Amino acid sequence: MRSRIRRLLRGIRVEPRRSEPEPVGEAEWERLALRFADDGPGVVGATGGSGTRVVARVLRRAGMFLGDDLNRSEDALDFAAFSDRWINRYAAGESPPEMSRELRGLVARQHADADGRRWGWKEPRSVYLLELLDRQLPGLRFLHVVRDGRDMAYSENQVQLRKHGDAVLGHAREGETDALRSIALWSEVNLRAADYGERALGDRYLRVRFEDLCADPSGTVAGILGFFRLSVDVEGIAAEEVHPPETLGRWRNATPETTRALEERAGDALRRFGYQSSSE
Repeated sequence: MRSRIRRLLRGIRVEPRRSEPEPVGEAEWERLALRFADDGPGVVGATGGSGTRVVARVLRRAGMFLGDDLNRSEDALDFAAFSDRWINRYAAGESPPEMSRELRGLVARQHADADGRRWGWKEPRSVYLLELLDRQLPGLRFLHVVRDGRDMAYSENQVQLRKHGDAVLGHAREGETDALRSIALWSEVNLRAADYGERALGDRYLRVRFEDLCADPSGTVAGILGFFRLSVDVEGIAAEEVHPPETLGRWRNATPETTRALEERAGDALRRFGYQSSSE
């Protein structure tokens, strides 16, 4: 597993180039917060391997500013470093003042760098921090990308499980496989985000299934760009940027026994997000 992760991450930069942003005083933040009520950030989040790189490329093609310091996966590395520092503590119930101060500095710099364009960032692990982001950022619009958890269980991209699995799920039980823990993390994180987004964000929350993006690129891209209030050549961007990967539906190659175990572990989430069980 570790060797596969190393191959996956080889050549993908994970450290930001820029230094920490300047702190933002209370008066300045109050001024920015008033602006964010009408011009809040657009944020893309998901569990790892859900297809957010495609979404980020679509948004950038449409003119949305997602940052200048991105890796090959289109992650905003300033916010990725923030996730590294804080997700596990946040999952444990901590939300110290320095966490909010750091977030405010990053957001203020991202907004300034956007220079009047639609703006935000793609950092998949923002899905772990949705409630914090909503509390801090008036006008936040959150795009939640979901991919079939059975596919996710067999993904080589298990970085989130490695970094945050124990913090969210607790330590693995004896004999518990990585695939079962992967789908358990998928279930927990996505259900929590869906519950909060639907309840608290309303029309500032949009959930998109990666499978739907692949099956209907133009229609799904139109919905995404409309959500972020972007008006461009939907057909052209969808045709050039959306290509279903060969790994789509890879869970079907697993044994029926393995698939049943995955579905038992994450049945509520699979049904919630519209994924059929193998027996249906």
